[in-house]
Amino acid sequence: MSEQYDIAIVGSGFAGSLLAMIARRLGRSVVLIERGKHPRMVIGESSTPLTNLLLEDLTTRYNLPALTSLSKWGTWQKAHPEVACGLKRGFTFYHHNLAQPAPFPPDRSHQLLVAASPHDRIADTHWYRADFDHLFVREAQKLGVAYLDETTLTGITESADEIKLTGARQNHPLTLRAKFVVDASGPHGFLHRALGLGKTALPNFPATQALYSHFTGVGRIGSSTQDQPPYPPDSAAVHHIFDGGWIWLLHFNNGITSAGIAATDELAACWNLAEGEAAWHRILADIPALHGQFATAKPVQPFRHIPRLSFRSATITGKRWALLPSAAGFVDPLLSTGFPLTLLGIDRLAAIIEHHWESPRFAQHLETYANHTDADLLAASRLIGSLYANLNNFPIFVPLSLLYFAAVSFAETARRLGKPELAVSFLLHDHPHFGPTCIQLFERARHLQTQQQAHQLSEDILRAIEPFNVAGLGNPERRNWYPVEAQDLLDAAPKLNATPEDIHQLLHRCGF
Repeated sequence: MSEQYDIAIVGSGFAGSLLAMIARRLGRSVVLIERGKHPRMVIGESSTPLTNLLLEDLTTRYNLPALTSLSKWGTWQKAHPEVACGLKRGFTFYHHNLAQPAPFPPDRSHQLLVAASPHDRIADTHWYRADFDHLFVREAQKLGVAYLDETTLTGITESADEIKLTGARQNHPLTLRAKFVVDASGPHGFLHRALGLGKTALPNFPATQALYSHFTGVGRIGSSTQDQPPYPPDSAAVHHIFDGGWIWLLHFNNGITSAGIAATDELAACWNLAEGEAAWHRILADIPALHGQFATAKPVQPFRHIPRLSFRSATITGKRWALLPSAAGFVDPLLSTGFPLTLLGIDRLAAIIEHHWESPRFAQHLETYANHTDADLLAASRLIGSLYANLNNFPIFVPLSLLYFAAVSFAETARRLGKPELAVSFLLHDHPHFGPTCIQLFERARHLQTQQQAHQLSEDILRAIEPFNVAGLGNPERRNWYPVEAQDLLDAAPKLNATPEDIHQLLHRCGF
């Protein structure tokens, strides 16, 4: 088999399929290449408000109405009830002392709840990727994207005018030619291996591993106080934090729960994560709160161990190829940064294909895309690296987390107001004041030695987020529980160069 296309995309997860659909809408011929076969399990499952806003924008701008409904829980349930997902009202954190396990105290000092929506109808979601990715592939095929699954690529040859890919599909030799190739096959993906792109370090980021699976029969933890939380704590991305690592729980509406651990090499060695299920039982035995939740749980997928979680490609683009952000690098599942980084990359690549296809400046724009992608990755790495350094110091972990929530909620609101220029980069890392300030704060967080230093850092973080704080973050009266309230946005209107009427209209458009 030998075919020629404008664009070849390697990897048919939602990101590769979405970019394939956008390219088709822009008039390009596209082939989507998959090594395996759908449906299949993939790590990376929890969306965020910024993720869903980017998905909504892309599917609206490029006329993909069948997918726009997936940007909110309520519309998803009406349009695609057959596609499993989970309700994500926010981010829930619980801190554990593994040396002295104890019930959570009622003063909320060991928990953090940050709501992302005021009610279920406009809530975020966890994406059950087996169903979600399969839907995207089917929609891509409907638009005329050529889809080749069970295809193994073994060679790549680049010339002045095209790239030739060679391999086999179902044991039959295969040759594909394309003017442009995009790698959407994840870390250490096809182009990274075939072109020998090499790796580079994420500065000051610890070596980490992961172990995860899907389960049935997982219980719910519920609220640990008599107060009414801003949302049911389990209807969220649940993070159990402890010295050296953290565990995630994501509940889907098909009875399945995604759960796993990300841990430093030191802690991973203590539990011997490479042993899989036996290691998981050792972890549960050391965390009583989780042991009860998993008392009747059963894994429905083999345990998967990732011996090195973080990744950063030394090169991201060439003259006729590019890595999606999901293939260019990965930091950690903490705070669900992977999805927005990937969708920002799709947004940028789509604009290049739309406005600069086969122009003399195409390669130059690809280089700019590479710089943005790597800068976003480094911004996420600095944040999450500082959080790892304080997994055992929850009073500092909380304000550090608020740097993330302040930046992304400001960016989301700015975009919804039609002011994307206020928040061009992820975590506002290129902002002339906030970006450098965050770098200094993250560095200080990695070297705390005294309580006085920790207290001063916390105060400085709250001052840093104030010009971008549109969600009442850091208000001591809320005691680590942060609901979504309209008044917070109204009070923050001047920070967004908006009027109260602008905010009222925004709330109405969003279904608040």
